[in-house]
Amino acid sequence: MSEAERILVIKLSALGDVVLSMAAFARLRRGHPEAHITLLTTPPFVDVARASPWFDAVESDGRPERFDAWLGLVRRLRRARYDRVYDLQANDRTNLLFQALRPAPPVWSGTAFGCALPQDRVRRRGLHALEREADQLNLARVFPPTPCGPGQAPGPDVRWMLEPGQPSASDSRLVLLAPGAAARRPLKLWPSASYGALAEAVLAAGFEVAIVGGLAERDAAAGIQALAPQAMDFTGRTSLIELARLGAKARLAVGNDTGPMHLLAAAGAPSLVLFSADSDPALNAPRGQVSILRRPVLADLAPAEVIATTLELLRQGDRA
Repeated sequence: MSEAERILVIKLSALGDVVLSMAAFARLRRGHPEAHITLLTTPPFVDVARASPWFDAVESDGRPERFDAWLGLVRRLRRARYDRVYDLQANDRTNLLFQALRPAPPVWSGTAFGCALPQDRVRRRGLHALEREADQLNLARVFPPTPCGPGQAPGPDVRWMLEPGQPSASDSRLVLLAPGAAARRPLKLWPSASYGALAEAVLAAGFEVAIVGGLAERDAAAGIQALAPQAMDFTGRTSLIELARLGAKARLAVGNDTGPMHLLAAAGAPSLVLFSADSDPALNAPRGQVSILRRPVLADLAPAEVIATTLELLRQGDRA
């Protein structure tokens, strides 16, 4: 494939999807080693993208709220004269962006009608995010090709986020709890009282507990600490790179199907992820050393079952 001089990669959200897309980001940099690659994203991911080894520029206005701002984005993309666009978001918003760049859009990889490197939406729908993007880049002839059968695509490599020489967590006593989920997805929340009972059991077994997530998880952290005061509250206090470094140090991470769990698992933390009917682990689970418990409504998942599974995973770590 001839080298494109100017490349735009579009990935807007959310954290778990951005973490999984890191596998595609790395592949695009390998496939276009001499290109100037720009990422179009949203503000929460700017710092980590700029610190990564993949992009020459990062732009944060990928989801403008006002029509005039959207027109400004379209005008800027026209002026940039990108040779190629890899639309990894591939939703109605970004498909509209492609149409707005007519009559002479860049060579575009995605699901937009009329784009040069299309991926069928139905084909995408049945694939895990990693296989979906691997398939998209295969169709766009980004070499070398990547296996994209179920469970075959390589997971994200976040070693660049870790401290040089960061030791193995095999002797760690740190257990991370990630109690968050998107506010619009209440079925994905395991109650903070249940996490509190889990934290009590883990502390009683001789481990340390730290609660991780964003500022939105402060109330959940307070609920956990009401039952387990020794649990440390790191919510809202870590960057994404610092969160990855915690994951690399952790003996185990336990959490809902939420973005931080994708990053912790990618960083090497053995992980127990709690799923509801709101998402399908076959399509959305983190990749790594991952165990899954699932109930249609997470509030119905008994604390005793999660505690027993957690303690068994910790015992397995002791025997490893």
